[in-house]
Amino acid sequence: MKVSTYNQEGKEIKDIELEGSIFDLELNSNLVHQVVVSQMSNRRQGSAHSKDRGDVSGGGKKPWRQKGTGRARHGSIRSPLWRGGGITFGPRNTKDYKKRIPKEMKRKALFMALSSKAKDGELFVIDNLKTEDHKTKTIKKIIDSFNFSGSILIVLPGYDKNIVLGAQNLPKVETMPAKNITALELLSFKNILITTDAIEVIKETFAK
Repeated sequence: MKVSTYNQEGKEIKDIELEGSIFDLELNSNLVHQVVVSQMSNRRQGSAHSKDRGDVSGGGKKPWRQKGTGRARHGSIRSPLWRGGGITFGPRNTKDYKKRIPKEMKRKALFMALSSKAKDGELFVIDNLKTEDHKTKTIKKIIDSFNFSGSILIVLPGYDKNIVLGAQNLPKVETMPAKNITALELLSFKNILITTDAIEVIKETFAK
């Protein structure tokens, strides 16, 4: 698959041939959906936790005797019926949301997401992305030259302090090293801006 390559001024400089086994696959929506849902599930912290009647304090003895008071019978102030008592069927942090995803499925879903972006014209290849400073206006000038519409994920060959710091204050713009991208990241953004060096990292990291 041939795509245009741009410089930092957003001008087209040449065409390059992308690896067909990575950027020209047919989309299997069921596979991609399964992988993305699994990746979202694996990121759940599961930190929501409520106390049941065995966790709350107090209630060591019966509030009042069973009969003769004219009031309803109760055995403990830790009952969910009482204010400050335990929660019935509340969330517990003992639940594990993690799902195992075979490596081959993750790899195929990633390549299908890249292929989909390339075919939809939402994958932009830049020959090089370097700045002398980490100012936000420097990165904004580069991004504005492409006339993007929607959110942007900048895929870098590795960690670049100037690019990361310069982009972090821009709304709907994120950066990520190529070796860490997943189908979930790619499909969470409208546009993908990727360097030619990052494409090589993807080949080395994910392609057989």
